[in-house]
Amino acid sequence: MGSNAFNINALSPHLFWDVDIKGLSLKVNKEFIVKRILEYGLLSDWLQLRKSLDIEEIADAVSNIRDLDYKSLSFIAAISKRPKEKFLCYTIQQSNPVHWNF
Repeated sequence: MGSNAFNINALSPHLFWDVDIKGLSLKVNKEFIVKRILEYGLLSDWLQLRKSLDIEEIADAVSNIRDLDYKSLSFIAAISKRPKEKFLCYTIQQSNPVHWNF
């Protein structure tokens, strides 16, 4: 799938409330965009991302993210059929436990 079908303006406005979306591109800011969609996106945002990237490309982008919530990690690990240990956020999370994990 090609990234030319990606339209950042079609995503929910709450995803990028703190940045200027005119400066974002899927090619340059792939990890940032994928992380926001996984953690805070709606189903329509996920479907828009899937039009542009396949599951392997999304999993590759997530594998380099240092901090991702546990539900998003579990979701991407399940649909990509990759063990959680292959994701950087899982190894960082295990070596840095928090006191209260809600």
